[in-house]
Amino acid sequence: MSDPANQPAHDPVTGEHDEGLLDDDLYQASAGGRRRKGRGISGCLPVLVALAIVAGLLYFGVTRGIDFLQDQFSDAEDYPGPGSGQVTFEVVSGDSISDMGRNLKAAGVVASVEAFTAAAGQNPEATSIQAGYYSLQKKMKAEDVVAILVDPGNVNKGIEKVTFPEGLTVDQMVDILVEKTDFKKKAVTRALDDAEALGLPDYAEGNPEGYLFPATYLVNPGATPESFLRSMVARWEQAADDAGLEDAAEELGLTPHELMTVASLVEAEGRGGVTDKIARVIYNRLETTGYPTFGKLQIDATVNYALGRSLVAIPTTEDLEVDSPYNTYANAGLPPGPIEAPGDAAIQAASNPAEGDWLFYVTVNLETGKTKFTDDYDEFLQFKAELQDYCATQSDRC
Repeated sequence: MSDPANQPAHDPVTGEHDEGLLDDDLYQASAGGRRRKGRGISGCLPVLVALAIVAGLLYFGVTRGIDFLQDQFSDAEDYPGPGSGQVTFEVVSGDSISDMGRNLKAAGVVASVEAFTAAAGQNPEATSIQAGYYSLQKKMKAEDVVAILVDPGNVNKGIEKVTFPEGLTVDQMVDILVEKTDFKKKAVTRALDDAEALGLPDYAEGNPEGYLFPATYLVNPGATPESFLRSMVARWEQAADDAGLEDAAEELGLTPHELMTVASLVEAEGRGGVTDKIARVIYNRLETTGYPTFGKLQIDATVNYALGRSLVAIPTTEDLEVDSPYNTYANAGLPPGPIEAPGDAAIQAASNPAEGDWLFYVTVNLETGKTKFTDDYDEFLQFKAELQDYCATQSDRC
């Protein structure tokens, strides 16, 4: 920039000038007849500033552009491998390649998400990676990780699978879990006592019966009884959300806990794919306080639950007199809570019962599950006679 000491003594902004200079001194004719402009350097200043700014922008743009190109074409950070230690890595159902990359980087398996996604992009089998657990190492080369994940033989390696069918009680689930894993029964039962750690809803009142969802689970080697049972409750929450359980309970005039109790009864009685009709019979009976049912559900499984035995047993006349709030032959209304673990279909049926006025049902063929419904007591007796005839020829099923 120019030195102010060398500028004419004239302020280009205010128009003021030194008293010792005249206007003619500032604009004097030259030999060529043109007038000399005494402030030429000052007039160039805006142009010089503009050029400097443009030059700066060009420099910034070029250098940033070079950095961008280097980022795009330079190799992604990757470990040389082969890796060390052991990491149990889970691919969750629905994970994208990018999801896997982020989780692998977080677990210290790969150096960067970009290295993994690039390696996966070069392997045509990467689109068929199965959900489950994989045994990996820390600081592995990305392409080695992809090679392990695409091999179906590596999924669930060293991981136990535990299956809980629908209709089991908590005690039965505990027995299966202890049998199939290294968990100790004492540790499992202690975990079941911590309702808050399990994530049970408040309306369960600390009782996990009915809230451990029946499904097949993978047991991570690092899992504890607490974390495993918590995953079962989380899976129940998913089923409840899918069925709109809380909204359905409000619409039906029930609490969510009562709706879960109905779902467990539907699971116990459900046959032949007619669970929504069985749910309707339960609701109709609850509302019929007079003849012929007097508000009593009369479900055998509740009596068996009260007696602490298999829910599919056939109660005797003496059994039906057991003194228990779970005895729905002796007590009107619902039992205090669920009697077993209902699956998706039973929860859906309890939340969305069929329309009908039935009060009775009888499964007349235990092989096919064929079930007949009626609102007439005499017709119900006919259905029972039909079942007796079936059992006379199929005693092994009755």
